[in-house]
Amino acid sequence: MTAGEQLVLDGVPGPRRRARPRLGAADLEPAERMPVARVAVDLSPPHLDRTFEYVVPARFDAQAAPGVRVKVRFGGQDVDGYLLDRAETAEHAGRLVPLRRVVSGEPVLTPDVLALARAVADRWAGTLSDVLRLAVPTRHARVEAETFAVPDGTPRPPVAGADASAWSAYRGGPAFVQHVQAGGAPRAVWTALPGALGDRWEDAVAQAVAACVLGGRGALVVVPDARDVVRVLAGLETAGVPAWSPETTGGVVRLTADDGPAPRYRAFLAALRGAADVVVGTRASAFAPVRDLGLAVCWDDGDPLHAEPRAPYPHVREVLALRSDLAGCALLVGGHARTVEAQALVASGWAREVAADRATVRARTPRVQALTSVELAREGPAAAARLPSPAWRTIRDRLAAGPVLVQVPRAGYVPVVACGRCRADARCGTCHGPLGLTGQDGVPTCRWCGRLATSWRCDECGSTALRSVRVGSERTAEELGRAFPGVTVRVSGARASGGVLDRVPDAPAVVVATPGAEPVAPAGYAAAVLLDAAVGTSGAGLGSTVAALRRWLTAAALVRPSAEGGAVLLVGDAPERPTQALVRWDPAGLAEREAQERVELGLPPAVRVAAVTGPRDAVEAVVGRIDLDDVDVLGPVPAPAAPGRGPTTALEPDVRALVRVPRARGAALARSMAASLATRSARREGGTLRVQLDPADLL
Repeated sequence: MTAGEQLVLDGVPGPRRRARPRLGAADLEPAERMPVARVAVDLSPPHLDRTFEYVVPARFDAQAAPGVRVKVRFGGQDVDGYLLDRAETAEHAGRLVPLRRVVSGEPVLTPDVLALARAVADRWAGTLSDVLRLAVPTRHARVEAETFAVPDGTPRPPVAGADASAWSAYRGGPAFVQHVQAGGAPRAVWTALPGALGDRWEDAVAQAVAACVLGGRGALVVVPDARDVVRVLAGLETAGVPAWSPETTGGVVRLTADDGPAPRYRAFLAALRGAADVVVGTRASAFAPVRDLGLAVCWDDGDPLHAEPRAPYPHVREVLALRSDLAGCALLVGGHARTVEAQALVASGWAREVAADRATVRARTPRVQALTSVELAREGPAAAARLPSPAWRTIRDRLAAGPVLVQVPRAGYVPVVACGRCRADARCGTCHGPLGLTGQDGVPTCRWCGRLATSWRCDECGSTALRSVRVGSERTAEELGRAFPGVTVRVSGARASGGVLDRVPDAPAVVVATPGAEPVAPAGYAAAVLLDAAVGTSGAGLGSTVAALRRWLTAAALVRPSAEGGAVLLVGDAPERPTQALVRWDPAGLAEREAQERVELGLPPAVRVAAVTGPRDAVEAVVGRIDLDDVDVLGPVPAPAAPGRGPTTALEPDVRALVRVPRARGAALARSMAASLATRSARREGGTLRVQLDPADLL
């Protein structure tokens, strides 16, 4: 046996050797002009986050344009990539490998989107390949072969001023629309009010977009979910921006992942080729290649759906803010509530506030009343009821005028139960997860592992009796059906049998919905009852109070104004700040107070924070390489459990460390963190690590 020889058993084939691909004469002959291609290869390791040079074969010269998809040889296999640009000479001194294939001649990666993707990767300490997976949808060859009508370049005729009637109630609203139409790039944070048909938030967004289109530029609107997409599209149709079709030029396309690969890619190409002026979509559409972008809109930036759950975890609001800087376009961040991050944009002077005066707020909003234990003290023992007498009377009296909305913070039947004797939380005997009930006669079920607790017995007192701790939407609908016999009760939610309802008729009915699943009533709800206020604010997160107010205002904005009898009741002992902000309808005041306190306490967005979660050795190694003078490291400490998940089964639980720097040093933190991750990748250090800059679930 010679050194290095691999022994094999008799009759067993030896190890297969991977044959190297043979290059034909056409591959060896480079293009005459600019034969060097710089390619962004689709590779996840951070230490490979750079461009690589390849030779452009002469047979690919015509197709190999910047922005096209290519196949290249890397690490002994064919890998996807994007051709970024071409050059006459190479920076690499050695021999270059030729491109394997040009997948398509469609330049799907525009220079503007590439610059945005690079900026997003740099801000969140990610890699360009991770961002491009979010920005460019999967190719659909059949759709790519379709032909679209595209503009011929003829200048548009002058247009009159755009309709800004939905903005007349807001200070600075009409001026914002006029500035956008004139080709300017104003940046605004907008606190929207409820309104009748024609004055709702989707009408105001549509009028701003129409003004941008009339000014000869494109627009982009990003909303949390598909229901909001439908509302914006209806508003644009009314404002004179019709839906795009392959036979016409101009119009609006919807860009959502729920539409499927073919419709999504068709909408993407319509924007890329300049056939459509406007894109309306969900999270990933923030990277849509809109030509001559003049206005970017982020509606309801506090919705958790705007936070990308995949690395590098960017947020739509921040992505569009970066895009506003890079593209020089206008930006509108709006919502019924206001986030602390949006308030920070106003406080810094980077954006202006667009809001109504107090008289207009009072005229447009319903009457709000908080039913806390203090207000209900006169009710005696009935004050402890989940639906106290004032709320019951409001529902009964307002049902004659139309539908009544009941918001419940929890879905399901009874999602959390406890011991009926000692009140200890009921836990699963296998994984110690919380138990809940799925129906009136159901068996307690673990919410973590799904096992049935048929023989449950309390570990504290031995009792087998159970009591409800949290009541869900299904049980609430059942109770309201008994309290109001003969009245139609509808349930809207992701777990409901009918799913999430888009609309309900104006006929009398009780509509029970979970937060974010409230259907729209054409004429508005006659009243709304927001149950379990203490549950909705019980989270320990940094923005729990602002998030609770956003959920309440989203429901309250669907109710008719007080002049038409509209009423909103908040039931439960919630913290004073969000309760008073709802009663006064003052989300900006709460956001401003929270922002000031975070400056004093050194919390985001006043500072930049990186959360590093994983095995202790890996976390300490990555954090130890952060080379900044003014860095503040907190931890590592045991990592908090993810909501709705059971305990980890690892022998050593994960830990989390927080790396905090002043706001002005945020870019330096991102660069240093990216360099540390690249070193970890190059050294192939073990363990699975999760790194997030400015995480939403900081506490």
